[in-house]
This record gives sequence, C-alpha cells and structure tokens, in this order.
Amino acid sequence: MTKNSESTEVAVVAISREDDRFDRTSIILHWLTAFLILAQFVSIWSLEAAGDESSLGLAFLSIHRATGVSTLVAVVARLFWRHYFAYLPPFPPRMPKLQQTIAKANEYGLYILLLAMPITGLARVVLRGQSFDLFVWQVPALMEPNPAMRSLFVEAHEIGAKALMILIGLHAGAALFHRLVLRDGVLQRMLPRMLARAKLTPALAGDDAE
Repeated sequence: MTKNSESTEVAVVAISREDDRFDRTSIILHWLTAFLILAQFVSIWSLEAAGDESSLGLAFLSIHRATGVSTLVAVVARLFWRHYFAYLPPFPPRMPKLQQTIAKANEYGLYILLLAMPITGLARVVLRGQSFDLFVWQVPALMEPNPAMRSLFVEAHEIGAKALMILIGLHAGAALFHRLVLRDGVLQRMLPRMLARAKLTPALAGDDAE
C-alpha cells in the first residue's frame, strides 16, 4: 500500500511539473533569442580574430548585424506575446521572495539590454555616414557622419555587451542551480518537451530515493 501511494505521489508530481511549463511559443522564442545572442558573440569574436578589413572579417560583421536586427525583432515579438498571450508559470512555492525578486530583476535587465544592444549597434553604424550591408540589402548612407555622437553609442554598445554577458551568466547559473541543487523543475519549464521529459525522470527518481 505504501509503495502504491508513493508511486501515485510521484506520478502526480510528474504530471504537475509536466503541465507547469511555459507555452510552446514562449519556449520557441526563448531558444531562438538564445541562439541569436550566441551567434552575435561568436561573430564579433571571430571578427576580432580575422581582422576588420579582411573579407572574412567583413562576412562576420555582416552576420553580426543581421543577427542583431533579428534579435531585436525576436525580443519585440517575445514581449508582445508575453504581454497578451503567454502562459507564465508561477515561481515554486518554496522559492524565497528575495530570490524571486532577483530573478525578476535579472529577467527585466536582460530584456532591456536585448533591446538596447541592437539599437546602439545600428546607431554606431548609421552615424558613420556610410552605406552598409544588412541581410541581402545594401543600405545607403542615412545621415551625415557624426563622430562625437557615434563614440557615445560605441561606448554604450561595448558596456552593454559586458553587462549582457554578466546577466546571461547569472541567468544560466541560476537555471543550473535549480536543476542540480534544488531540483525543483524550474529549468524543465523552459526546455523543449522531449528534453524536459528526459531530464524530469532522473530528478524524480532521485527525489523518490531520498
């Protein structure tokens, strides 16, 4: 009887954790954004290694611009979906209020930077007063060169990149902490369903063993 009760409890927990997930569109937009951010960092690091004036460097620069604009579109779409349609699962009941506040602050900070970074990046390009490549188009010069204003956006873009790396590190570290230490299913809520199921089983098995 005890074993049956324990099995039933484990099944109930599995169902509740399975259902307590972000909606599919939110998950897709989350991982699309993550992929685009990774592509931006890899492209800019590759650009620095290849050199600004080389043909390979120019190709990396084109990729960086395209993924930056794509990130802006993805984040705007994500915020729109989040505001009007998304299902946002609540924090785990045992999660301290301070930890919830820090998680929200980190999330809002990421959104702000993910909007600001493409804008500052485009501004530093436009303020050069020269034509530039964007996706498959050649964009003509949109304004006269403004070196003083451009230098402000260059600095803002570089500071924003460092801040973004810090917040991403905190975000990823917190997700791993929930997965490996707390084992409360927070990470699984944003994973694709097949991965979430695969990662949920051992966690439940470990809880049952205790």
